[in-house]
Amino acid sequence: MIKEIHANIPEGDLKDKWSNYKAKAKLVNPNNRKKLEVIVVGTGLAGASAAASLAEMGYKVKSFCFQDSPRRAHSVAAQGGVNAMKNYKNDGDSVFRMFYDTLKGGDFRSREANTYRLAECSASLIDQAVAQGVPFGREYSGYLRNRSFGGVQVSRTFYARGQTGQQLLLGSYQALMRQKETGQVKLYARHEMLDLVTIDGKAKGIIARNLDTGEIERHGAHAVILATGGFGKIYYLSTLAMGCNASAIWRAHKKGALMANPSWTQIHPTSLPQSGEYQSKLTLMSESLRNDGRIWVPQDKNETRKPKDIPEEERDYYLERKYPAFGNLAPRDIASRSAKEQIDAGKGIGALKNAVYLDFSHAIKEYGQDVIEERYGNLFTMYEKITGINAYKEPMKISPSAHFSMGGLWVDYDLMTTTPGLFAIGEANFSDHGANRLGANSLLQACVDGYYIAPYTLQNYLADEIQVAKTDVNHPAFDEAEKQVKSQLEKFVNLKGNKTAEEFHRELGKILYDKCGLSRSEEGLKKAITDIQNLREEFHENLLVPGDVEDINSELEKAGRVSDYFELAELMCIDALRREESCGAHFREEFQTEEGEAMRNDAEYSYSAAWEWSGQASEPILNKEPLKFEYVKPTQRNYK
Repeated sequence: MIKEIHANIPEGDLKDKWSNYKAKAKLVNPNNRKKLEVIVVGTGLAGASAAASLAEMGYKVKSFCFQDSPRRAHSVAAQGGVNAMKNYKNDGDSVFRMFYDTLKGGDFRSREANTYRLAECSASLIDQAVAQGVPFGREYSGYLRNRSFGGVQVSRTFYARGQTGQQLLLGSYQALMRQKETGQVKLYARHEMLDLVTIDGKAKGIIARNLDTGEIERHGAHAVILATGGFGKIYYLSTLAMGCNASAIWRAHKKGALMANPSWTQIHPTSLPQSGEYQSKLTLMSESLRNDGRIWVPQDKNETRKPKDIPEEERDYYLERKYPAFGNLAPRDIASRSAKEQIDAGKGIGALKNAVYLDFSHAIKEYGQDVIEERYGNLFTMYEKITGINAYKEPMKISPSAHFSMGGLWVDYDLMTTTPGLFAIGEANFSDHGANRLGANSLLQACVDGYYIAPYTLQNYLADEIQVAKTDVNHPAFDEAEKQVKSQLEKFVNLKGNKTAEEFHRELGKILYDKCGLSRSEEGLKKAITDIQNLREEFHENLLVPGDVEDINSELEKAGRVSDYFELAELMCIDALRREESCGAHFREEFQTEEGEAMRNDAEYSYSAAWEWSGQASEPILNKEPLKFEYVKPTQRNYK
């Protein structure tokens, strides 16, 4: 059944919407807050900041993570920086320019009001992070230092060398642990959410599995926040940690929450290339390196000389050639596709001919090695540890790889899903980035959602729940959810096939990367859907999960996650097939300009696709949220 969905955007001018919302939002008085319980799933930047902020306000918070410590959340992997509009460089930046850059970077496929709020709240984050002790880079004078990132022509990225995500996470972790010590937060480490529980259509709790004992647990609350990150690991080889998964948001989707734009996934341009079939993940090199590093390939596809022996006139600095206005700082989708073009043309370098050069020789000559070491030293150290190559003396080898998912659970302006009481924040939702995320906006969204938005919007919802009794975990809805969870786990263990979840995941990832990755076509997507369906059928007949359900069992964890990936993967391909245009990271080969650039179709596809679970993975129901542009006129993206 097609649902009528409403974004619930506040009235008023764009710059006044968030202020108007906060002025009129319902409040919960301090004495009532202590009666209300909130579950936050995920302890990365979004989850930790939300849990800490809500606990500070007086709510009782239950915080869940599948890692052994919140410090191991994948937010630590974001290296290069966090964007904020401070205009410290006096180079023409403003809230509106940051809003426009973000909207344009997403190829005009995001909601204006949410995107503007992201830019508006950005400045507050830097002040908060500094107060928490985040060691941002500083000028000699003591002012915070900025650098540029892809898709912009100003310097608005604040950074702590190449450890920005880790340092920000430590700040939110400290805030979370402070609340844990006061008793306002109860932390459940090594717990994985396996299902969402709804009562009378509202989110009222979760079913979780204790990963150390195998015990299935019931947890109730007045509201649930999902902050579980994205699903880029669906490609198997990606920049994400092995444990990253989509199960929490997918199980919520199957309980009624709509899934928006699942085909919009980002391929990062500066990853270390795959070096062999043995690999299970790839290593991200920060996009910040593109500030001073120049990307090139040999002009001769048969080149065998070492890079330092190839003269300038025989090198193709292809991004500088194709996009002179932005050069090596072209947006990620464009930089990744351009690298693929060179590799497909036979100009790739390295043992597998699957990489391009990222060269710092010019920057070292201009600024000196000491300056480059100060800016990126830990990244160069990491590169040398992995590859054995000193990047101060010869170029890095980089390659595109699966990274971020712009799609996620559909949320309104409140960051609430179509299931009342269920909120999704950070990369778990779809709201801010459109069809492509600009670099350094990921950390920003996670922090802004957790620190500044969820505390207001959740309170607006909870104001109507103060008379509602504490959720009874013995309610029949919990019985049914636990029964379904246990049934699935037992089925996996009892299949006794001969192929592991890891093997199935690897095959699924290859299908997706080849057919629904950097480029897509009607023929390829239809073939991918058939291949996914066939492989999924084999998975449910030939899966091997050793061990028992009631025990530590990492293979059982993988089985559940890969099972969800199969259903999500098919929806990704269906979504990509239905969108007959190219926009941002969604590049349909049939829809491109004569110059090979993305060709949007605003007349027919200026909407967010919000998919509904029908009970069958192959028969999703499409709902549409029309995108209205009142303050910016969508134009053909041009970075030349």
